[in-house]
Amino acid sequence: MKKGEMKAELAQILNRIGALRFGSFKLTSGKMSPYYMDLRVVPSFPDAFKKVCDLYTELIKTEIGTDKIERIAGIPTAGISFGSIAAYNLKKPFLYVRSTPREHGRGRQVEGILNPGDRVVLVDDLVTKGGSVLKAADSVRAEGGVVTDAVVLVDRQENGKQILADADINLHYLLTITELANSLYDVSIISKKQLDTILKQVDQQ
Repeated sequence: MKKGEMKAELAQILNRIGALRFGSFKLTSGKMSPYYMDLRVVPSFPDAFKKVCDLYTELIKTEIGTDKIERIAGIPTAGISFGSIAAYNLKKPFLYVRSTPREHGRGRQVEGILNPGDRVVLVDDLVTKGGSVLKAADSVRAEGGVVTDAVVLVDRQENGKQILADADINLHYLLTITELANSLYDVSIISKKQLDTILKQVDQQ
């Protein structure tokens, strides 16, 4: 499947499950936003979940290459569900990165088998400022893993891609928020006012 077809399919899926919402929302970064992409609902729609995980799988295969990675790591919380299925599809070992280290057992922050030098692809749902990806990359790198790539569905275009690039992490994504908003506006799913709300948020960065 060509990337243009993948973008169109993802936009249709996100519209069908009502993933884009407008209002006043506090993001993980602490910043307020006039819109919210709720990708945590995807696994509640089995058909959409399967298709989205297939899109992750295809993106990893075409933009990174399975021969260039040893493991796939999910970032909590949404990245764990998507990453685990993509890892299964690609027959790659799966890891997940805790937000904070365990306070019992081995006290690890990276769960799963990670060998020194293993090349690890990070999977999350979207990127805003890149903070969650950076934190996960630091944890994996601290345990000897090599992180040069991260994969998400949506780039909110709030400088996350550049911030990650400065940390030597290439961001791969299926859609920018601008592409998604324009595609939904073109088929009258969102209004001109809602489109402008998203574009204004992007322009402020």
